[in-house]
Amino acid sequence: MHILLGVCGGIAAYKSAGLLRLFTEAGHDVRVVPTRSSLEFVGRATWEALSGHPVTTGVFDNVTAVEHVSLGQSADLVVVAPATADLLARAAAGRADDLLTASLLIARCPILIVPAMHTEMWQHPATRANVATLRGRGVHVMEPDVGRLTGADSGPGRLPEPTAIAASALALVVPQDLTGRTVVVSAGGTREPVDPVRFLGNRSTGRQGVALAAAARRRGADVVLVAANLAVAAPHGVTVVPVESAAELRTAVRSAAVDADVVVMAAAVADFRPSAPSVHKIKKSDAGPAPIELTENPDVLAELAGDRLRPGQVVVGLPPRPATRRATPAPRARQGPPQGCRPARGERGRAGPRIRRRAQRGDPAGRARRDRRHSGRYQGRGRGRGLGRRRAAPEQVTGRVGGASTLAAMT
Repeated sequence: MHILLGVCGGIAAYKSAGLLRLFTEAGHDVRVVPTRSSLEFVGRATWEALSGHPVTTGVFDNVTAVEHVSLGQSADLVVVAPATADLLARAAAGRADDLLTASLLIARCPILIVPAMHTEMWQHPATRANVATLRGRGVHVMEPDVGRLTGADSGPGRLPEPTAIAASALALVVPQDLTGRTVVVSAGGTREPVDPVRFLGNRSTGRQGVALAAAARRRGADVVLVAANLAVAAPHGVTVVPVESAAELRTAVRSAAVDADVVVMAAAVADFRPSAPSVHKIKKSDAGPAPIELTENPDVLAELAGDRLRPGQVVVGLPPRPATRRATPAPRARQGPPQGCRPARGERGRAGPRIRRRAQRGDPAGRARRDRRHSGRYQGRGRGRGLGRRRAAPEQVTGRVGGASTLAAMT
């Protein structure tokens, strides 16, 4: 997919380098179109190195390629991040005084604009009117995050993280066949407390469940992610319900499944739990640790499949599997010449590179040394350059390799 990435002049421009890397690592071809002021924050060389394409800013750059038209026409997706208040005003007015705004007028693909500016600028009536105008024309304007800004102040206007921008952008070109559907996904591994410090757990990271939740969200579904001790970040735009133990996961999943069209159980739920967790930390003693009695946990997946909390509900179970590693193949033994066919002492094959260069230049000394090196021959079956010029006599072959059978095979 061809993606056009516009970058405006703001302190958040450095985050766009990470966004560009996410797009390229996903296999997309990205052209970066920065404004002139953005190059004061991130230089041209950075964009060219990360994208693999030349970078221009004006409509008169590379005139023969007519890039102020061709870039917008060839794009499958346009993302402007960060977008300043100035860019919003120029885009809303339909101006085309640089390569980025000209490409926005030409493009007929989905356009995502991600504003980033100070809170006062974002909340100004003029900016709000420009955003409403762009949205009325079908342009997707992403809401900024709330957080620390350039100075000491905080508030709405912070550029969202690159992963959130990438997810929102790619969702615009993914078929929205799950719009209006509710999908519940469980992910991660449960932990059963032994005492206030220790627990019985597993090695599940939650990557599989998080990936499924992100895919459903990109296709338009309302996603509820029941997260049990995730080792990865939850995707943007989903409702996260954190849980700890198998009992908490069971309660959360059954509650969310009442309104769900699809339930995907990707979490690694513990089969057993301690029957009587200690209220205090278990300390060492001379008698040694006491046995821990276990009680079987309810089978959440079997309950959901049997109850079907909603008519027509689809329940999917993905059992956790241990990671497997490929066996490293044993190194192959180096094969040398057959026994009895080793070169004679002092006759080790072709000449070195310096001797060859001297011979190519017509140096008599070099040519003579090369000829002496190539005059050597194997005292067995013909394998070297020397025997390529002068074939060994049959008696030499039979005398070394041993027998009439070898001689017959060669003749």
